[in-house]
Amino acid sequence: MNSYLSFQIHGGADHGGGIIETVSELLTFFEGLTAQGPGGFSQAILPGIAGMSNIHPLLVHFPIALLTLFFIVDMSGTLGGKAQWRQTASFLLYSGTLAATFTVLAGFAAADTVAHGENVHEIMERHEHLGISILSLAAGLSAWRLKHHGVLTGAGNVLFLLLSALLCLILAFGADLGGLMVYQYGVAVKPGAAIANFGEAGQSHHHTEELPDNVF
Repeated sequence: MNSYLSFQIHGGADHGGGIIETVSELLTFFEGLTAQGPGGFSQAILPGIAGMSNIHPLLVHFPIALLTLFFIVDMSGTLGGKAQWRQTASFLLYSGTLAATFTVLAGFAAADTVAHGENVHEIMERHEHLGISILSLAAGLSAWRLKHHGVLTGAGNVLFLLLSALLCLILAFGADLGGLMVYQYGVAVKPGAAIANFGEAGQSHHHTEELPDNVF
């Protein structure tokens, strides 16, 4: 199924056929899609998502990006006296809190369905606690912001920004533990053919491309 996605993903250096081969493989890809059912269609278009056992890894990027950007924009708006920037920061905060809600719920579902050993269980528990802390703090900041109609000044704003910085710090710790579980312990990672081939052949894939003689 995933062979339909092979068209020139690494560029001409891997295939050598240039644009003609690229177009040919692209047409073959679309032709193959027409013969697939709904399940096969999703597998061909989004094979990564189709192969996921849960959607937590897909959702987790949104609160990290939105809440981190919220703090940057809000701090910049405060220091620069930009009221419109702070309004944008409010939108980012509310969106990030909503994204964190779905991410935490998906994380609970993932913890109950993903197989893991005792060496990972403690890390997963800490990851969950940090996720709950992130959601709670983001929800509290959102409620505080809404109560004051997005306008905070003086000592209250200083405390708000300090809590926002703490939120970003907890986000970093939570993301670090998530990465540790995946990349160090392989939680929810299926053994791939590329890894198996690497072990059998004892070599990895390298990109090489000959440069024209007149480049330099």
